[in-house]
Amino acid sequence: MNLPNRITLCRILLIPLFIFFYLASFIPYGKLIAVLIFCVASFTDYLDGHIARKRNLVTDLGKFLDPIADKVLVMCGLLLLISVPIVPNGGQLLEPAIYPTYVGVIAAIIVLAREFIISAFRMVAVTKNVIIAADMIGKVKTCVQLATLIYYFVYAFLVEEFYSVIAGTANGVLCIIGYVMLALTVILTIYSGINYIVSNKQVLMEKKDKTNEK
Repeated sequence: MNLPNRITLCRILLIPLFIFFYLASFIPYGKLIAVLIFCVASFTDYLDGHIARKRNLVTDLGKFLDPIADKVLVMCGLLLLISVPIVPNGGQLLEPAIYPTYVGVIAAIIVLAREFIISAFRMVAVTKNVIIAADMIGKVKTCVQLATLIYYFVYAFLVEEFYSVIAGTANGVLCIIGYVMLALTVILTIYSGINYIVSNKQVLMEKKDKTNEK
């Protein structure tokens, strides 16, 4: 296993660790530790690809592991943000970081649906021996997704540890910023998926059977 694949594997192994610290409210500053782990995992997404391209170490294993690691990281992050209530120090149970809950659920459904559709599209492309390279829009989409998740993880940490300080206007401003980032994430997710299929629409075209032509 080469270096980029090891880095990708490390990203996968960091996911359960990140989940543990986000859920471990009994650990002081657990959510802050979770944010740091998530940031490291997100950075490895850039690092493994950069090293693989620079050193010509692109492998089939890397092509298999890298998108899986990205998707699992993003989906785990979204699920935590829409399902785990925040417990401020000395306070009562609050809503999850992304609320109302239906907003996060809709975003998660769109992100998950896009990934299923594109994964199926890639499988069809493989059967036709078509190699589809990742485009810039897809990379920007991933960066925005990760940035949005990091923002919400930091927000969850602030609410849990300093709720009495940010309650009121400050909390309202933070929520609006989060909604804007989440909306941008959803828009880019939809647009990148449509662009991916339209740019490679030849994959879905049926070849004419010349043996039946006269």
